[in-house]
Amino acid sequence: MNAIITVVGSDKVGIIAEVSALLAKHKINIADITQTILSGNFVMMMMVSLEESSISIDELRTVLEEASKKMGVEINIMAEKVFSSMNRI
Repeated sequence: MNAIITVVGSDKVGIIAEVSALLAKHKINIADITQTILSGNFVMMMMVSLEESSISIDELRTVLEEASKKMGVEINIMAEKVFSSMNRI
């Protein structure tokens, strides 16, 4: 299963490194990634593969919530199918 992770917050050193390390720890592969800075705000979107993950998407959601508090950013995750349905034109 694929999922979409979004990260939004004030730009600072290490956001990509921390999120990537967290995903690697749980054997989650980053299939695609884009990031930019908009008016001083860091914005990142990742498509990840949970095929070989050591945790479920619900467990990952909890881990990401904890990380978001620690890092001072907002991190959200949703299944790719749900994301695609919500963003269909």
